[in-house]
Amino acid sequence: MGRVLLVDDDASLLDVLALAFEEAGHEVTRARDGREALDSLRARRPEIVVSDVNMPHVDGFALCRKLRQQGDQVPLVLLTSRDSEIDEALGLELGADDYVTKPFSTRVLLARVAALLRREELRGGGVARQPVVRRGELELDAERLACTYRGEAVSLTVTEFHLLEALARRPGVVLSRAQLLAVARDDGSVVVERIVDTYVNRLRRKLEAIEPAFASIETVVGAGYRWR
Repeated sequence: MGRVLLVDDDASLLDVLALAFEEAGHEVTRARDGREALDSLRARRPEIVVSDVNMPHVDGFALCRKLRQQGDQVPLVLLTSRDSEIDEALGLELGADDYVTKPFSTRVLLARVAALLRREELRGGGVARQPVVRRGELELDAERLACTYRGEAVSLTVTEFHLLEALARRPGVVLSRAQLLAVARDDGSVVVERIVDTYVNRLRRKLEAIEPAFASIETVVGAGYRWR
């Protein structure tokens, strides 16, 4: 189990979530808004952050933005009561690893957190497959979850890394959105497959920032994506 930072201005929900996570064996730290969360992150680093979106002072989107701007790739799950495609896309654009709409099942939330923590364990090595993938000028190190392209470091979230790794390990193979979700999320959760398009667009923009003509991630209309 892992160290979890829970961030929510709803004290009663925070109590419920803390109890659920502690019963699941996690070590829990609480914060009432994004500002407290940033202070807590500096004092003791968690292995994952679960944050509400609608909070005073520093909300969940702002918290996510600040962390990613600082280069902090700690896995982050956003919780919100606003069920809209715009909010979902915005959360992912800012670099969140997952997005859960209220009301939600604590069991599902725990499963998603467990899946993200399992991916983080790759940094400790011990995986059977080759930890380093090289495709042309792209290099992915699964042990460190590190990505470089043309010799430049590329900052990726855990979800982005695993999606890119899935494509790069299978050059020429078309992977459907469902397959990419299974690889990137690996928690059995039910989410809309169009989220893969958001992930892919983010990956393309990050790689295009280094090579404007980057085109190695190919869209196969009606089928999915492949690395070419």
